[in-house]
Amino acid sequence: MTSWANPETRDLHLDLRHRIVPGTRGARDLLIGALRDAVRSGRLAPGAVLPPSRSLAGDLGLARNTVAEAYAELVAEGWLASRQGAGTWVLNAAGAAAPARPSRGIRTAPRHNFMPGSPDVSEFPRTEWVTSTRRALANAPTEALRMGDPRGRLELREAIAGYLARVRGVRTTPESIVICAGTRHGVEVLTRVFGTARPIAVEAYGLFIFRDVIAALGGSTVPIGVDDHGAVVAGLDALDVPAALLTPAHHSPLGMSLHPERRAAVVEWARRTNGYVIDDDYDGEFRYDRQPVGALQALCPERVVYLGSASKSLSPVLRLGWMVLPGQLVESVIAAGGGDQFYVNGIAQLTMADFIASGAYDKHIRRMRIRYRRRRDTLVETLGSFRIGIGGLNAGLNLLLTLPDGAEPEVLQRAGAAGVALQGLSIMRHPQASRDVPDPDGIIIGFGTPAENAFAAAVDALCDVLESSGLAR
Repeated sequence: MTSWANPETRDLHLDLRHRIVPGTRGARDLLIGALRDAVRSGRLAPGAVLPPSRSLAGDLGLARNTVAEAYAELVAEGWLASRQGAGTWVLNAAGAAAPARPSRGIRTAPRHNFMPGSPDVSEFPRTEWVTSTRRALANAPTEALRMGDPRGRLELREAIAGYLARVRGVRTTPESIVICAGTRHGVEVLTRVFGTARPIAVEAYGLFIFRDVIAALGGSTVPIGVDDHGAVVAGLDALDVPAALLTPAHHSPLGMSLHPERRAAVVEWARRTNGYVIDDDYDGEFRYDRQPVGALQALCPERVVYLGSASKSLSPVLRLGWMVLPGQLVESVIAAGGGDQFYVNGIAQLTMADFIASGAYDKHIRRMRIRYRRRRDTLVETLGSFRIGIGGLNAGLNLLLTLPDGAEPEVLQRAGAAGVALQGLSIMRHPQASRDVPDPDGIIIGFGTPAENAFAAAVDALCDVLESSGLAR
């Protein structure tokens, strides 16, 4: 892709062809490479002012956060400089030495990591997990070490059925559960089941990894609005979609739960249209002020697919997830997954089954719930001295900070330079979201990610970033 970016009245030619490297972040890395080349060739001379990230994103058809992250990376590498009120400009002279780009797949760990999507993996219950592994292997029949039921090990499906019924109110049987390699994998398989002829409805703000996996399979997504009561499900009536992917228990990333009237309405829509609701139970187990709302699946098991995983509760590297399916979808899901055992380690399945059945999983969740609540309370109290908003339920592993208009790129750039990993809110916004959907600046704080002994220092570093961005009261 070759495009013209127009900073104020000057045209800037950026060659974006043939630069996407498989396994990298696509458009972000493509833009970084194009800007580096423009500096090396002298087309962007030292002192040249770059357009604001919002303007450049509009010119190139990219997400604003993609441009902001590219700027932040080049500031950290020494190619660009940035200062509040002065914008972003070229610092590195053409041909001057610059830090070598890391090899593909290698990322430099930030000093302080607040990226969402991960629990505190330093608290992984290693001793208990090893105990469950030993016990599960000692008790497993020989056939458990062969490829078996494509739905996954019966031991795990039985354990999950009991656990979800008790904790999330899910109505199911082991026969309707299929083990998958995480929620993303579940969305991938379901996309194959529903086909790509019609788009899948998603929330106007939501996890871009789901939009990406659907697009990678040749499908598309169409956004529905969100407000203080969650997804505006009335918008589904105007769409020809086979399914709607929602986060009803705890919206990602805005943090509200789906209003009871809308929960009933989306179930009625699914029944009336023979559609399906995909219930991504995002952070469903971590509610700190009261009992979490039950799973939407319980209202209509024949029209709602429930997705869950161990990624937020234990670790994403386990690659353990589960789909609770309407009975009529089970065979289609198995066929879409290849008809054989899913890509989930059988011994890990046996271990997880024992981990749940022994009570170790409940114990770990309760312990981490106390710890995460304390972290969230600390952040809310500490950040109260800044000109920001704090949104969402008292739940989950993320905290949404809304910022003054135009502040998001500045905060991300300063965070990158300071070695503080943050995620901007704008990357979560669907590119086709209606103008009626608010478009605030914001950052998402994954407060579950830092290790316990590093959390206080990470909070101090975050405060320094906000203060240097001019957000102190």
